[in-house]
Amino acid sequence: MAQNAGHNKNANALFHLVNSTERVNFPGSAAEQVVTAGDSYFKTIAKRFFKNKVAVVSLVIFIAMILVAIFAEQISPHPRDASVGQFQAAPYDNFFLGTDDIGRDVLTRLIHGTQVSMTVGLFSVAIYVVIGTTLGLVSGYFGGVIDAIVMRVTEAFMSFPFFLVILTLVSLLGSGIWVVTIVLGVLSWPPLCRLVRGQVMTLKGQDFVLAAEATGYSTFGILFVHILPNVISPILVNATFGIATAILTEASLSFLGVGVQPPRPSWGNILSGAQSIRVLTAEPWRWVPAGILIFVAVLAINFIGEGLREAVEGENKG
Repeated sequence: MAQNAGHNKNANALFHLVNSTERVNFPGSAAEQVVTAGDSYFKTIAKRFFKNKVAVVSLVIFIAMILVAIFAEQISPHPRDASVGQFQAAPYDNFFLGTDDIGRDVLTRLIHGTQVSMTVGLFSVAIYVVIGTTLGLVSGYFGGVIDAIVMRVTEAFMSFPFFLVILTLVSLLGSGIWVVTIVLGVLSWPPLCRLVRGQVMTLKGQDFVLAAEATGYSTFGILFVHILPNVISPILVNATFGIATAILTEASLSFLGVGVQPPRPSWGNILSGAQSIRVLTAEPWRWVPAGILIFVAVLAINFIGEGLREAVEGENKG
């Protein structure tokens, strides 16, 4: 009886250890991460983030761009592809940014171009986060042959020049917003996979993981209930910077003529349509606003990522 009581006591202790507040050192970070059933750790991260004024302003800008993309049809002053004004006209009347070479409103096309950039940025990152996180969790936790296979595949993906491969695939598969989005998502996961794998390899020896294994939690539960919350912060930071990279890549592809094709506007193909010396020198309204939007979007997203990184590491500079 005493022996059974001892076993029950140990089992209860392990169950309590798994389901209570756990405090683990965040790999590669000066901060301690608290994993609870609630959200105390993430509240702490949020408080640190919102003390960073530059990051907060950048977040407001980014949210505003997402809202513009969502409500583009409602806020556009003119139909997207219609010739509604004078050809190649400087800003006048209700054409606040002038018109292009066939009389389309530049402001309207910039607003709809925001749809393309936000869609590609957000959805391509969502794709590669799912792939990279899943493979990283599995590789880091199981190790052995599975880890070796995943890492060799990862290294194979990373051995090719990223932009040239994307350029080739988009050229072969056909242009379009969803082709660009899927190609970017499918090819961008290796760095995140390596990051998650490294975190998991450190965490799987922690007491709370060993306790979960001892109490009979399923592998799925251990990976996605106990380990994943401990690596969610670096995933978010990586994803934030990934959005900026995706926006730049889409703009580059569209500028080269293999991304989103006219008449659908994107910031990249708006710039592409202004390559002549005449437009560059005499019609700045056709290319300066698009360049500014790309610059502001990428800069704002990078500031958000930097703010998240500092919040995770506990280096509050705000």
